[in-house]
Amino acid sequence: MGEVKILAIESSCDETAAAVVADGRNVLSNIIYSQIDLHTLYGGVVPEIASRKHIEKINPVIEAALRESGYSLKDMDAIAVTYGPGLVGPLLVGVAEAKAIAFAADIPLIGVHHIHGHICANYIEHPELEPPFLSLVVSGGHTHLVMVKDHGVYEVLGRTRDDAAGEAFDKVARAIGLGYPGGPKIDEASKKGDSTAIEFPKAKVGGSDYDFSFSGLKSAVLNYINHAEMKGEDVNRYDLAASFQKAVVDVLTEHAVMAIRQFDAKDFALAGGVASNTALRAGMASACEREGVRFYCPSPVYCTDNAAMVGVAAYHEYLKGRFADYTLNAVPNLAM
Repeated sequence: MGEVKILAIESSCDETAAAVVADGRNVLSNIIYSQIDLHTLYGGVVPEIASRKHIEKINPVIEAALRESGYSLKDMDAIAVTYGPGLVGPLLVGVAEAKAIAFAADIPLIGVHHIHGHICANYIEHPELEPPFLSLVVSGGHTHLVMVKDHGVYEVLGRTRDDAAGEAFDKVARAIGLGYPGGPKIDEASKKGDSTAIEFPKAKVGGSDYDFSFSGLKSAVLNYINHAEMKGEDVNRYDLAASFQKAVVDVLTEHAVMAIRQFDAKDFALAGGVASNTALRAGMASACEREGVRFYCPSPVYCTDNAAMVGVAAYHEYLKGRFADYTLNAVPNLAM
């Protein structure tokens, strides 16, 4: 079999992205149109606006990805698309586009799970990484601790019972006046604060050692702010941001280390948008070093929602002959 080239599309939230990936590791192009400036006006992603912008940008983004790769549509062996989880409107735009191209070009169609894509982003820059390994996926919508048993074979060890870590970052950033997007704003503010200034609770979830809960932490931050306001005290938002971030990072790393020890893992991979957080990257890297485990994390461009990761995940589906038909639909709450 010659080189397998896949055109991939990602539109699950507010990034319109397309990429061409060869043999599941070689990214020939990776184009991302970010709507972040647009949604900053509203303090968060507005699904209807995101959908309309995807419709406007998806063809130019795909054309740019093909052009940058040096190949045309007729050179593609398959087209891949994220079909869930995510926002239903944005997902539908990508899925409809992929089905239309697959039909018109008469090439196989592959549906990709968004979280699988995030995990597979680690393969792009780390050719030595192969399953089995442990992965922590942390993003605006997801917090999953996953055992990657093989390519395309995953076991979820733990997940959030309420807010995802990234969602908590956004809500806390809004509460302390840092604005949107919350993750990068909290990360930046934390560098000016004392992470030991305020001790916030770390939730333990009954019945599951590996599940997460961040709603209590978020509530503790809001209560702290409210109490300070009632007493007429100033809130040092840098200390608050740093202390909140430390509480999140501590919980994530503690759960990860517990899994590393239980499963005697040799490799650990961080993934998802919050994997760009400098404190989380540093905390997990040092925890893995202490445990004698190899640590992997994508560059920030592959942590954010992107289509290259979708193309990587799709390659392994292609090899196994797992293709979709034209009934493929958006599944906003797609289970892992």
